[in-house]
Amino acid sequence: MKDFLKKAALLILVLLYTSVSFSQRNKIEKADKVFKTYSYIDAREIYLKVVENGYESAQIYKKLGDTYYYNSEYENAAIWYTKLINSYPGETEAEYYYKAAQSLKSANKYEESDELMEAYALKGGEGIIVSHFENSPDYLESIAEQAKHYLLNKVAINSEVSDFGPSFYGDKIVYASNPNDTEGNKVLAWNGLPYLDLYEANMDADGNLSNVSILKGDINTKYNESSTAFTKDGETVYFTRNNFFEGKKGRDKEKTIKLKLYKATKSGDSIWNNIVELPFSSDEYSVAHPALSVDEKRLYFASDMTGTFGKSDIWYVEILADNTYGTPVNLGSKINTEARESFPFISNKNRLYFSSDDHNGLGGLDVFMISLDDQGKIKGDVRNLGEPANSNYDDFGFIIDEEKQFGYVSSNRDGDGGGSVNDDIYFVKEICEITISGVVTDSVSGDLLPGALVSLLDEDHNLVESKTVGADAFYSFIADCDSKYTIRGTKKDYFPKEKVVETPEETGSITVPLALKPEGCPPEDLGCRLSLEPIYFDFDRFNIRPDAAIELAKIQSAMEEYPQLIIHIESHTDSRASHAYNDILSEKRAQSTLNWLVDQGIDRSRLSAAGYGENQLVNDCSDGVQCTEEEHQLNRRSMFIIQN
Repeated sequence: MKDFLKKAALLILVLLYTSVSFSQRNKIEKADKVFKTYSYIDAREIYLKVVENGYESAQIYKKLGDTYYYNSEYENAAIWYTKLINSYPGETEAEYYYKAAQSLKSANKYEESDELMEAYALKGGEGIIVSHFENSPDYLESIAEQAKHYLLNKVAINSEVSDFGPSFYGDKIVYASNPNDTEGNKVLAWNGLPYLDLYEANMDADGNLSNVSILKGDINTKYNESSTAFTKDGETVYFTRNNFFEGKKGRDKEKTIKLKLYKATKSGDSIWNNIVELPFSSDEYSVAHPALSVDEKRLYFASDMTGTFGKSDIWYVEILADNTYGTPVNLGSKINTEARESFPFISNKNRLYFSSDDHNGLGGLDVFMISLDDQGKIKGDVRNLGEPANSNYDDFGFIIDEEKQFGYVSSNRDGDGGGSVNDDIYFVKEICEITISGVVTDSVSGDLLPGALVSLLDEDHNLVESKTVGADAFYSFIADCDSKYTIRGTKKDYFPKEKVVETPEETGSITVPLALKPEGCPPEDLGCRLSLEPIYFDFDRFNIRPDAAIELAKIQSAMEEYPQLIIHIESHTDSRASHAYNDILSEKRAQSTLNWLVDQGIDRSRLSAAGYGENQLVNDCSDGVQCTEEEHQLNRRSMFIIQN
């Protein structure tokens, strides 16, 4: 009897366990089916209930992490990916180490993230991502050094739900948003938010946005519309929409609705009709996020079509005549990785801005920039915009008018714990600053000159700021970009020294050393007493610049004061162009310099001039040597030699 009772009890336990396990398996199978249709919110709820009931597996941890990761809820994703790696290391593929590493960045856990990236590489992680990580071990310092200076503020038109993906449209912007009245609207299973429509807002001269209204016509449907690109005449728009055209849904083999690109034209003042699907879209892959080149002859976009390196790449097609398009071209591995590259934008200075969750970012999607030449070919290196344009959450949909120096970016950085499912649009104001610095020395001995007064003067010679240097004789000023300044150094018992500086168009720094000549030169040493300085020329030019005219005026005054003074002019070029061409150019510079003084009344017989081409460089910037523009500038000069 006891044996019978034991066996019966055991059978009951087995049946109960089998029933529970069968129930949990049913739930998991249901969640897996929902997950495959990108219904992450519904799938997540089922997986969480299964875990609460005490059932765990590597597969559940993977799927749970993914439901958060693909909704940009990275801190929650990190929790489940960490459980996966700690509990089931043998069942964890390389990609989950990568996802966990990316997710940890959003919690500012960069050291832990780096450790997982090393594990990702050891697990056989893919090439471009690994090479980016291994080639930039100090990527955080590099990002900080490269960071562009911006001010960021939320725009006034943000709603309580998602607003993102702005594009310029004349004196407006157009962006994607969920309807403000979400009650009764169908929601996305992906993130639980309503479907997206396209809205427009007025933009004033300072970038402030107001007066939101929905785009009119056939452009908005009951499914998703987002991310647009308008032609400059405002008559044509390219836009992203779910695979829904003429009232019919299209699905891929897995019954999933992909994204496609469409074109619409404007009727009258504001009605968007004549919707056309672009021919390189497909039911089997997504094509989204259009951007036009400066000349509007090329359309850039993001896609996971065949030939994509990773989750999505940046591609382009040539826009041909009669509404036809070239074959899609992948932008290549300098930009695209095995991760996500998306949301391209081409600025009016022909710079490609895009978002990626590789290229060693701060976390989530970061905005990157790379320059293009006139033919659209990539030049230079990819640059992370750094903080504050980027955060450790998703930052994307960056657009900027580089002439007005403002633009917009989308981000989900603002939420509980730093991130949110909802996206907001931020106003971006570019702050372009140049640091001008240097050391003041004695021009004869080379000694430091503490106590010297250094002044920064604007283009009209008005005083901007002045500083008395300390024991290190070092000075530093913050100046505006793309401006002209004069740096003046003075000290008792020394002749004043001035240097004209033209600041570049981008944030950076300039070094301007000041060597002051001591007073008390021997009477016979006119070179010392007159402090004759060289004048400089623009690249491939021989005209006298305004700053050169200041130096020439000093020479004119000296020659008027000393009638016996005879001066020889030596003119030079940098090493660019051929020797023969530079010989001719330097001779033109010599004669241009001489003629300026003659035009001011100096007797031609007291002057001589000769060009020396690139034969007397003052530095190592010879043919084939990579030099900065400032280094080349030192060689484009005219020198003044006092003749006995």
